[in-house]
Parts: sequence; C-alpha cells; structure tokens
Amino acid sequence: MKRKTVRMIDAALTHLILIVVCFIFLFPCLWLILASFSKSGSIYSFKGFFPQEYSLDTFRNLFTDTEMYNYPQWFRNTLFIAVMSCLIGSFLVILTAYTMSRFQFRGRKMIMKTTLVLGMFPSFMGMIAVYIIMTQFGLINKMWGLILIYSANAPMGYLTQKGFFDTIPISIDEAARIDGATNFQVFYKINLPLSLPIIVYTALTSFVFPWSDFILPKLLLKEKDLYTVAVGLMNLGDTEFARFAAGSVFIAVPIVILYFCLMKFFVNGMTSGAVKG
Repeated sequence: MKRKTVRMIDAALTHLILIVVCFIFLFPCLWLILASFSKSGSIYSFKGFFPQEYSLDTFRNLFTDTEMYNYPQWFRNTLFIAVMSCLIGSFLVILTAYTMSRFQFRGRKMIMKTTLVLGMFPSFMGMIAVYIIMTQFGLINKMWGLILIYSANAPMGYLTQKGFFDTIPISIDEAARIDGATNFQVFYKINLPLSLPIIVYTALTSFVFPWSDFILPKLLLKEKDLYTVAVGLMNLGDTEFARFAAGSVFIAVPIVILYFCLMKFFVNGMTSGAVKG
C-alpha cells in the first residue's frame, strides 16, 4: 500500500509539473492568437494581457489593406524563397550525406571533422563576409542571392542524413553492383526509395529555416516589395500590433500543417539518423 501511495503521489506531481510547463509554453501562443483578433489594433489598448474587444477585421485588413504593408507580397516572397531553398538544399544535403556514407576517399575524415567544428560557430559571425560577397556579385536585393546562401549552407548539416544512410546495409549496394548496377542506379533505385523518412526530414528542415529566418533577409533585401514576412512584420508600427500578431499566426499555419502531416516521417528520419557514423 505504501509503495502504491508513493507511485500515485509521484505520478500526480509529474503530471502537475508537466501541466505547468505546458501552460508556460502555450500561454504566449494563446496570447498572440487572442491579440491577433484585437479590434483596436494597438497593444496599448489591452486590458492587462488581453484585448478589450475582438474582431476579424485584422485578418481581413491583413490581405486587403496592402498600400503600406503588402503582406500577400511578403508571403509570396517567403514561399518562393523557402520552396526553392528547400528543393536545392535538400538535393545537396542528400548527395553530400550519401557520398560521405558510402564512399571512402582521401580527406574524408578531415572534411567531416572540419564541418563538425565549423558547425559549432553561429552563422551570424560571417554576416559581414556574406554581405561583401553578395555586393561583389550584385546579389543585393535579389531573392536568388538569398536562396543561394541558404542552399550552399545546407550541406553543412549533413551528419544526421549520413547517420541514416549508415543504417542501410552496404551489402545491398554490393549485391546490386554484382548484378551490374552503376553507382547512380544504386543510389537512385535502391537507396533513395529506402530513404523516404530522411528525405522528408531534410526537406522539412530545409523549408522551415528560410521560412522563419529574419537576419539574412534583413541584411540582403532592402526594397519593401522584396521583404519576407519576418522582415515585413518587424517594420510594422507600434499601433499595428494586431496586424503583427495576425501575420505571425497566419505564417505559422503552413508549418504546423506540414509538421502534423509529416510527423511520422520526421520522427523516423530524425531518430534513424541519430547514430554514430
């Protein structure tokens, strides 16, 4: 009985702590959603944490009142940059990870160690160098310049994908080569169909970062019509807080939908790739 009582108390305390932690994390999201329905639009009219009056006009104005704040254009810019970065970046990451996993060549270990060390440094340390390079190539105020940076940086995070390819038995590749398959056929017809979870994981992570990034678009995109959603929302006035909240909520919807639809592949890819290479 004593042991049962201890277990019940332990379970109750655990659930209580989890509820408190969930509330701490969910409260800002709830506050932002309610703020997006504020009728006045200004944060200064809030009564405590929450708006005094609610209305759908904020979401309506978000897409119709585009003279000063063209949110639909910002959304299209963000979608274009994220999709193109996702396609190119995922392709480069998968090729890099597959090469590092399946082929032995001189300097392989050194490349892996170098990328691991470079990955420890925050990306904003190279912002000045990136800006100078983009200026020299005439890629300031060009969305393709931003896409190239995201895509070129993507292969640096190939280790999870390499770990996944390491879990696929190399004997399958050897059997295919005995039957006359080339390296490309082994990759395309055998390994890729077996790698759907890690491909989905790679595509999703390659899409999410450009979708929500602020620093690089702010650095490279100066014209208002080229803003991404993150940059555009940060340029809203103090009296447009409800519009800021509505834009933040709407931009989060596609990511939430993607995560729910692809959660199975996302988890499988992440856990299968978390092995020692």
